[in-house]
Amino acid sequence: MFNLIVIGFVAAQPQVDSTGKTNADSVTIKDTVAGKNLVPVISEIDSFSKRPGADSAWTPQSGVPLTSTAYNWLVMEHHPYFAFKSKPLVLEASDIKKFQGKDLLFYLLIFLLIAFAVLKRSFPKYFNDLFRLFFRTTLKQRQVREQLMQTPLPSLLLNVFFVLTAGLYITFLLQHFNLNPINNFWLMLFYCCLGLSAAYFVKFIGLKVSGWLFNVKEAADSYIFIVFVVNKMIAILLLPFLIILAFSLGNIYSTGLTISWCLVTGLLIYRFILTYVAVRNEVKVNPFHFFLYLCAFEIAPLLLVYKGLLLFFGITA
Repeated sequence: MFNLIVIGFVAAQPQVDSTGKTNADSVTIKDTVAGKNLVPVISEIDSFSKRPGADSAWTPQSGVPLTSTAYNWLVMEHHPYFAFKSKPLVLEASDIKKFQGKDLLFYLLIFLLIAFAVLKRSFPKYFNDLFRLFFRTTLKQRQVREQLMQTPLPSLLLNVFFVLTAGLYITFLLQHFNLNPINNFWLMLFYCCLGLSAAYFVKFIGLKVSGWLFNVKEAADSYIFIVFVVNKMIAILLLPFLIILAFSLGNIYSTGLTISWCLVTGLLIYRFILTYVAVRNEVKVNPFHFFLYLCAFEIAPLLLVYKGLLLFFGITA
């Protein structure tokens, strides 16, 4: 009995290590996790509409049938969960996204290329005579000239082709130099084509009348023929430059624009020389007087057309 008491007393004493420190009982360490709520608190949000506090105290009218549309509408108007009688919420209109693409311009250029191909395929002899007359001595080949004058249909179609291509080229120039009186590209193209048509129609009628009045029909016809032949060549040679001006940027655009200027200027100078020689063979005319004629009938009509467009749209320039 005494041995059991001694053994129990020794076992109950704390153990002391060699350093003299007593080891504390690990069971008596306070748990730091206890007392903390590890489950996050989630606030419940009721997604359903709640019944309003103030009741309208509306009761169905006795004279309205329960199955009628009027009764159903009255019930919805006085329903406590829906505000059918309140003012509807007006949302601000969003901006319409506009795509500034060049699809229509692409189709127009494809149409011009196809039109030129169809004309060249349909009238091969006319095109051969036209190029032969233009790139060789034009005034001495009277037979080729008469052959071209005897085919009015391809000549008329190529004149229409010239109006479209030259009008598109002028529209590009006005857009490049910010001289367009309107911001609508297609409307400006229409006015340019209309202005060119009016200017050359008036010029054609004026030359015919002048040739009849002054008895110089041959000189007037030669002048008209040379003018429209050069216009046809301008229309054909401008086609690749129209594609460059429509879809290129940077150095390619600047180079194409410069070359097109040189081309058109050279063709116009060539036309002035040919017309002067043709008129001088028929009529004795002074070079200065011919220069005055060019300023009056070549340059002034185009400037008047542009000025008329500015006045029509109320723009001062």
